[in-house]
Amino acid sequence: MPVVQKLYDACKDSFSANGPVSEEAIENIRAILDQMKPSNVGLEQEAQSARQWKGPINGTNGRKGHNGRLPYPPPIKYLHLHECDKFSIGIFCMPPSSIIPLHNHPGMTVLSKLLYGSLLVKSYDWIDLPGFNDPSQVHIPNMFMTLMAARILASVAIITSIEVECIPNMFMSLMAARILASVAIITSTEVECIPNKFMSLMDEESLSVLPPSHPLKLVLARPARLVRDSEMTAPCGTTVLYPTSGGNIHCFKALTPCALFDVLSPPYSSEDGRHCSYFRRAPKRELPEGTEAPCGIEPSEITWLEDTQPPENFVVWRGVYKGPIIRR
Repeated sequence: MPVVQKLYDACKDSFSANGPVSEEAIENIRAILDQMKPSNVGLEQEAQSARQWKGPINGTNGRKGHNGRLPYPPPIKYLHLHECDKFSIGIFCMPPSSIIPLHNHPGMTVLSKLLYGSLLVKSYDWIDLPGFNDPSQVHIPNMFMTLMAARILASVAIITSIEVECIPNMFMSLMAARILASVAIITSTEVECIPNKFMSLMDEESLSVLPPSHPLKLVLARPARLVRDSEMTAPCGTTVLYPTSGGNIHCFKALTPCALFDVLSPPYSSEDGRHCSYFRRAPKRELPEGTEAPCGIEPSEITWLEDTQPPENFVVWRGVYKGPIIRR
């Protein structure tokens, strides 16, 4: 039986719509992934090229950014193997110097196996501190909303006397207008949930008028601790990240041609609140008076992360999976 078929069959028994059924199930999937080789998924030729590769790590795909200055890194290819409501299986084939930016896996368990090549990985976990929750789920009093930049030309967006769980699409489209900054005023409401797409519009330029201590800036950033900052080279063991540990927020940079085999459970699903959010480092700040860092973590070790949009030059193409057919 092909290893990839063995993996698929095990995933069916090991995962539910809520994630892994047990820690033993996770270990079972890990053991199968540890056996996975490039030849098992139709990537032996690419792996051989990677082993012989001696080129530079700063390649580009020849395209330039909208400002004509910033070159795009080589595009990443994603090979889709399977997805259902319980799990997804796929492979990221990364050219040298390509980057998968810092992103999260909300409520998800992820098993990753580097099939060939070398890459840099940096990962974080959130630090639970009073008053610092997921920005996409935080309750924000009306006063915090009054200085949100709307980027609408010569107009002010006003929403009155409503209670919302998300910002309506019509309002979202106004906020997305990339024009000169204006001010959106939201009154008589307490927002239950600010979608990440909306939060990501609050970029540095939009918030530059606010002092560092402004509550809006505080709520847009969240403390995290560094879990890993190192190089990985195949062959190596399977890594596992969990919903709240193991480096749930991570990024990668390919040093050579490489391929990362991923199993996610449950998979991303915006409908179920598992949308992929991207992050960037925010300026360091002091913890509020009376707030202490968790035991074993020094305040200087805390990294502040805030929502952002994925970089313009982050390009992922759909590739063709050429390995053994999975019988479902």
